[in-house]
Amino acid sequence: MSRTAVIAGVGPGLGASLAHRFADEGCELGLLARSTEFIEDLADDIRTGTPGDALAVGTDITDRKQVATAFDSVRERFGPVDVLVNHASGASWAGVDVDPDAFERSLQVGPMGSLHCTQQAVPDMREDGGTVIFTGATSALRGRGGALGFSAAKFATRGMAESLARELGPAGIHVAHVVIDGQIATPAALEAAPDRDEVEFLDPDAIADSYWHLVEQDRSAWTLELDLRPHVEEF
Repeated sequence: MSRTAVIAGVGPGLGASLAHRFADEGCELGLLARSTEFIEDLADDIRTGTPGDALAVGTDITDRKQVATAFDSVRERFGPVDVLVNHASGASWAGVDVDPDAFERSLQVGPMGSLHCTQQAVPDMREDGGTVIFTGATSALRGRGGALGFSAAKFATRGMAESLARELGPAGIHVAHVVIDGQIATPAALEAAPDRDEVEFLDPDAIADSYWHLVEQDRSAWTLELDLRPHVEEF
């Protein structure tokens, strides 16, 4: 059965891997990102190289109206949303001297953007069930020095995921939070550390396999929180 999935916050690396993995399973995808150049190329790749289909929708998820318009576009093309991946992250890499506007931006992109997307997707899922996945980080469990905005946003989205899982689980909607404990092998990360051993990175395609497993889990044994890390990463 084909599923309609929205991935909010798609870029090179894990976002692209998630899109390809879901499309390989025949999903019809709404790809949301502020800049459309990458997601339009990605949508073309998916349409020509996978059983799935994809629609690129330029969206600033901090803008509630833009999110509503984006979801309307996805529904018009593919129908009701079955899966949502809240993947966008506002990175504010500063400590106590963080600029308040940058800190606020992290909160707007992370928890607030996730709220906008979740409130659009969940009504579609109430009748037949669905899946909402939040992309988290180590900073969702223990704050990272020099990253006040990023850590605050990730703590908040983890709390949202836990609250929503308890609220929506009885309605047949699976809510899961994924802790990415380590650095993902994005093109930018590999270029920045050319001498680093690749076994120290998380493979984005392998992560995407785990996300798809969450989508397909039987409701008798749902995962609330999934930790993913390279085998050499310290806990």
